Amino acid sequence: MVRSRPSAAARPGAGSVSSSPRPPRPAEVSAQRWLPLRGGVPGSTTAGVERLALTGRRVVLVRTDPAHRLGALSPEDSATLAAGARVALDQRLPLVMIVSSAGADIHEGIPALHGWGEAALAIAGCSGTVPVVAVVDGMAVSGPALLLGMADVVVMTTEAVAYVSGPAAVAQLTGMRLGAEDLGGARVHRRSTGVAALSAGDLDAALDRVADLLDYLPDHGDELPERWPTDQPADRPAPALRDLVPPVSTGSYDVREVIAEVADDGDYLELRAEWAPQLVTALTRIDGRPVGVVANQPQSMAGTLDIAASQKGARFVAFCDAFNVSILTLVDTPGFMPGKDLEWRGMIRHGAQLVHSYAQASVPRVCLVLRKAFGGAYIVMDSKLMGNDLCLAWPSAQIAVMGAQGAVQILHRREPPEVQGRLIEEYEETYLNPYVAAERGFVDRVVDPSDTRFEVVSALRMLDSKREVLSPRKHGNGPL
Repeated sequence: MVRSRPSAAARPGAGSVSSSPRPPRPAEVSAQRWLPLRGGVPGSTTAGVERLALTGRRVVLVRTDPAHRLGALSPEDSATLAAGARVALDQRLPLVMIVSSAGADIHEGIPALHGWGEAALAIAGCSGTVPVVAVVDGMAVSGPALLLGMADVVVMTTEAVAYVSGPAAVAQLTGMRLGAEDLGGARVHRRSTGVAALSAGDLDAALDRVADLLDYLPDHGDELPERWPTDQPADRPAPALRDLVPPVSTGSYDVREVIAEVADDGDYLELRAEWAPQLVTALTRIDGRPVGVVANQPQSMAGTLDIAASQKGARFVAFCDAFNVSILTLVDTPGFMPGKDLEWRGMIRHGAQLVHSYAQASVPRVCLVLRKAFGGAYIVMDSKLMGNDLCLAWPSAQIAVMGAQGAVQILHRREPPEVQGRLIEEYEETYLNPYVAAERGFVDRVVDPSDTRFEVVSALRMLDSKREVLSPRKHGNGPL
């Protein structure tokens, strides 16, 4: 969505960055060099501490030049990339990598492979401490492609292609002939793999997307993200939300409408929008503070959770927690998607990833149950005993082990259809409401949908001072 930034005078730490419309600029000057690193070392890779032209945000920017041996990484190039990552970690600045590389330079042999390993080690050291963003504009093949999986967010242009093993290797091993774009084009990574969190038409637009993303994040994990002034009242009513949920339990709606009504100016930045679309993950601002939103999407697969959705949610929750971004979870899911293929592919492990990420998160967490919250999927979507700080529910919320029809078919399967119909009605009236959960403390407050923004803002203000003492252990051993 189109995002508006406050003026420089209104933004702490923004310096003299102008809020006036910027003139068009070529991609090669879209960031302003401030301090080069290893500037005298020849090769395809350059690095430096720079200011993004759109916002003036300081980052460590590493760029591979495809005009030099297709951007192949020599040992010196990898050392430059590693140096950039180490400076980003030492100076606590976001690391932005512009990748267009054919892989390790085969002219250099084994030293090039070791060099790539050195770069990967340095980037891994940044993980969870400073934001790591990769922009792909061209090829990212073999080792450089794996670096994309280590980034927090990947932005791909329409010209981007990324894969570990190329079309020739695939054809030789499997007999399947694919073009580079069909194997690893931007469309594939937006829809099928989840590698591309954001897309852009060209490099210039991609760097603007990076600037948009970094607006929500601090420079490093020991800082809080910048809070922007806003003229949006906390108690702004949202009457449209009262009629959003259809009266029929199988009816769908777009959960993005809830996000827009709660967000300042209705503005949000959705990540991985085309991958696992039954779960929406987005960054927004509520009362000026950055908030990460995880929301079941009834318009896609009725909001059920599968392997991809679990991975998507787990990764986003961990990302928000690493950089001190509060989390708002919007729940409307009938459960996990059943299926032999899903179970054989590891639904247990991948579903547990979402459990683990929420259980580990120490940032302020608010959960809002919109409608269906059934079974294990209800638990993993940041339920009360998963550790959320406040659980809200609309009157339309249905919190139960399962839906009425499924429960009656299990408990009263021998009854005739007319009796089952009556029992379904009784089950819905007795159990499918938020008040049963509220009586047991699993829901803190049942709220009018039109007051949703006010309730969420009030909760986040209350949680401003939340601090947790973290365990001294090295790290958890969560499911992969």
